[in-house]
Amino acid sequence: MSEKLKAIVGHVDVNRDLILLLTIGGLYSISIFLSNTFVNIFLWKQAGDYATIAFYNLAVYIMQPLTFILAGRWAKKVDRVIVLRLGVTFLSLFFLTVLIMGDYAEKYNVILGGILGIGYGFYWLAFHVLTFEITEPETRDFFNGFFGLLQSLGGMIGPISAGFIISKMEANTGYTTIFTISLVLFVVAVICSFFLNRRSAEGEYNFRIILKERNNNNNWKRVLQANYSQGLREGIFLFVISIWVFLITDSEFALGTFNLIFSGFSFFVYYLATRLIKPKFRKTSILIGGLILYTSIYLIIFFKSYTVLLIYAAIIGFAYPIIYVPYFSISYDVIGTSWMAKEKRIEYIVVRELFLNSGRVSSILLFLIVTYLFDTDKSIPYLLATMGIGHLAISYFFRDIHLPGKKPNEENVEKENKPLINKEVAEDENR
Repeated sequence: MSEKLKAIVGHVDVNRDLILLLTIGGLYSISIFLSNTFVNIFLWKQAGDYATIAFYNLAVYIMQPLTFILAGRWAKKVDRVIVLRLGVTFLSLFFLTVLIMGDYAEKYNVILGGILGIGYGFYWLAFHVLTFEITEPETRDFFNGFFGLLQSLGGMIGPISAGFIISKMEANTGYTTIFTISLVLFVVAVICSFFLNRRSAEGEYNFRIILKERNNNNNWKRVLQANYSQGLREGIFLFVISIWVFLITDSEFALGTFNLIFSGFSFFVYYLATRLIKPKFRKTSILIGGLILYTSIYLIIFFKSYTVLLIYAAIIGFAYPIIYVPYFSISYDVIGTSWMAKEKRIEYIVVRELFLNSGRVSSILLFLIVTYLFDTDKSIPYLLATMGIGHLAISYFFRDIHLPGKKPNEENVEKENKPLINKEVAEDENR
């Protein structure tokens, strides 16, 4: 690694596959941030109700875990790089379908959500498995943090550019333009995936065994509880806040500015978190970030204005990185030290995502029930205050996670688990 690169990333060993995976992740982030935020607004402008958006997102989070199960089997039996390629292909198909449906998209909201969910399922299963294989405990904080930087960069460039394009073009021409750009970026990501080394896995695919393993492994049980809790917040926050910004401002450019501020703060904090959050401070960091994230909700509940929403964007942009960098690192370390980690790493990823999306589905179903029974505008603040505790609860579940130390009598166990990554790095020159 060059001295210039070392000055940026620190003394971390990176390899070709890790860089390729980050490149694909970066292209994904720019494409999604460019368009996906505005799909909700695109549907809102056609339908004008929360139910259409909620059912669209519900379809995403139902199909995503179902696809994860299938993707896990294919990643085990075929190749996780091919699964990654399938994910990017379906994401490309999603934007192509939106372009074809045009003004009739809101009538096919569930179909669109289903296609996007399939794309997410294939993509994230492969991406998480590759992350687990390509990175090691010493490089995971770097990878998670640097990937967060790329996501933040995509969040800075994408929404503000899309908002500007939409605001300057007539009718739906702006939406057509940004959806087309996203389609092209995903095609480039597919091309990049051909340069990743192919990877095989050992043993039979059986995610039910790992689902039951939570009864034997308290660390694994707590990771799953934390992922469900994370999903409870994400389910409704992923679309309600965007709609609020649009309703208050009636401007896609204002929504782009909101995301620019959010991602701008995240960009710098992810870099700092990558360099400063050491393993012994991980749990404290998650707690602090969770407290900041939850208390910020009351700012937008009690003071609804665009200025306050921008302040909220800055706060959550600061909070998310100091949660996610240690949160994902601990999660991967728990999997890496769990029973049959080498043979069942794909199943661990599948089960984790099942719990995450179960939380999202639960959140949206509750949203649909509550807004059907009660006044929508009055009930949403209560839902945000209730579901918003999700990320703070992560700290509660993680407080008793204790990873095994490097004791002399555990040396053989460590050697059995660690080569599962190192051996593939040596043979395949990557994760």
